[in-house]
Amino acid sequence: MLARRALLALPFLPAIARAQPSYPDHAVTIVNPWPAGGSSDSVTRILAQRLSVELGQPVVVENRPGATGTLGQAYVARARPDGYTLLLGTNSTYGIAPHLVPNIPYDSERAFTGISLIAKSPQILCVHPSVPARNLAELLALARAQPDKLSFATSGVGGTSHMATEMLLAMGGISMLHVPYRGGGPAAQALLAGEVQVTFVDAITALPFIAAGQVRALGVSTKQRTPLAPDVPTLAESGLPEFESSTDFAFMAVAGTPDAVVRRLYAATTAALANAELRSKLEAAGLLVLGEPPEAFEAYARAEAAKWGRIIRERNIRAP
Repeated sequence: MLARRALLALPFLPAIARAQPSYPDHAVTIVNPWPAGGSSDSVTRILAQRLSVELGQPVVVENRPGATGTLGQAYVARARPDGYTLLLGTNSTYGIAPHLVPNIPYDSERAFTGISLIAKSPQILCVHPSVPARNLAELLALARAQPDKLSFATSGVGGTSHMATEMLLAMGGISMLHVPYRGGGPAAQALLAGEVQVTFVDAITALPFIAAGQVRALGVSTKQRTPLAPDVPTLAESGLPEFESSTDFAFMAVAGTPDAVVRRLYAATTAALANAELRSKLEAAGLLVLGEPPEAFEAYARAEAAKWGRIIRERNIRAP
């Protein structure tokens, strides 16, 4: 599929070269609105390394975390629409934050244009080894017997790990104590240290810790098992048949960026994702590689916003 998309993208290249002969003529920056060490940071850096080859210019990663990713997105929204300041966003920011974070200083539906939906990462429900639960049923029973005694870490209020846990609490009929952190990396470290007992961790972050026995995996958030942990069942097959969640990574530019530049970036992204080394790095981290085109992004983003907006209203979730 990616090879076919790469071939389809090739006819754009001559037109792009005529329309924007000088783009890019200096370094391009990709803003990651989350802290270093988490799944978003890993995906951004893997992609940036190959994009620098495809674009023929340095591609620099800049972390600007805070406020469920909206600080970084606000920074990009204020940038010139020339293709030199880009965004690697997650659905927690472009799909969830608009329902949760008050007074966002940009119009979340109009401030950006999609370049590509890069990949999806299943989340893995993990517990600290001290927790006496070896599957979802045992965790639910433990939490029901001791309401709010177990604590769960998230990447912050409104992050995909938070939304996945809220879905778990609702479907499982349980209550646990929420401990928000500033990003997926710090949340995972809190679980490793035993500061909390339960966390949904993106596969890209969780797999090395699972392999080392530092955390115990109870279930995968997507409807399909991850081939990198085939013995870990999905939550859907473990007793919550409607459960489905993931962290989705999208590559975006400032609204008003010339279409020729967006197409140049999409062509470079498609070529990067078709590169065997890059693809193998993403898949080794448990990601489903997509590479969807710009025109598919708008409908996808609207669907994500509707899904998580409903969860936020039903669970009465409020920003701190």
